[in-house]
Amino acid sequence: MTDLPSGTPLPNGTPTSWTGASAILFDLDGVLTPTATVHERAWQELFDGYLESRPEAAGYRENDYFDHIDGKPRFDGVRDFLTSRGIVLPEGPTDDHPASTTVQGLGNRKNRIFNDIVQSGGVEPFEGSVRFIEAAQALGLKLAVVSSSRNAPAVLRAAGLSGHFPIVVDGVLAAAEGLPGKPSPATYVYAAQLLGLPTEECVVVEDAVSGVLAGSAGSFHSVIGVDRGAGRQTLLDAGATLVVNDLNELL
Repeated sequence: MTDLPSGTPLPNGTPTSWTGASAILFDLDGVLTPTATVHERAWQELFDGYLESRPEAAGYRENDYFDHIDGKPRFDGVRDFLTSRGIVLPEGPTDDHPASTTVQGLGNRKNRIFNDIVQSGGVEPFEGSVRFIEAAQALGLKLAVVSSSRNAPAVLRAAGLSGHFPIVVDGVLAAAEGLPGKPSPATYVYAAQLLGLPTEECVVVEDAVSGVLAGSAGSFHSVIGVDRGAGRQTLLDAGATLVVNDLNELL
């Protein structure tokens, strides 16, 4: 059963049940595209390289991504990971060179690694997510992407999804508007405003704990958690209304 608005049937005739929802606000990485795994790879490559110069610090571990980085703005991820290792670095200018050993430099180095991986391999969206997008559009719902990534527009283009999303609130727009990143609900609230809708009519779809916390902290209609590795119970504990493994399960 698909929980979308007002009893309107899906194209396959299945009735829907989320009365009052008018829009769906999607996170990007891990929800629409498997680029979360690319981000994980880029972060590991970044910190494996950096920590070679800090042998006193514990090496990068797989759970570090979910514990300190996942869903956050890039430079917040850098700071929080370094804090977990007791490391403090100069902030540096926002356009600091990727070779610089500063928060901004490391963040820009990670961005370069990520873009190199995407450009070499392309981006294939999750099939179930594409089907869900098409079903939502068939019902007349408004759609937006809300991503902490500054690469969101490029990833959407690479995945062939740009045409579905007239509203994209990414890391660049958030910084320009002075919006705090997830787990603050500010970027999701801003997306609802751009759509001209109250938050109570907007469903949030997230795979990261920080994103689910953002959705549950705002007065949104509901929060769908997509478990791509964070863990079903972890997402429920963070405030998800329900959790699926793939959006195809909602069709």
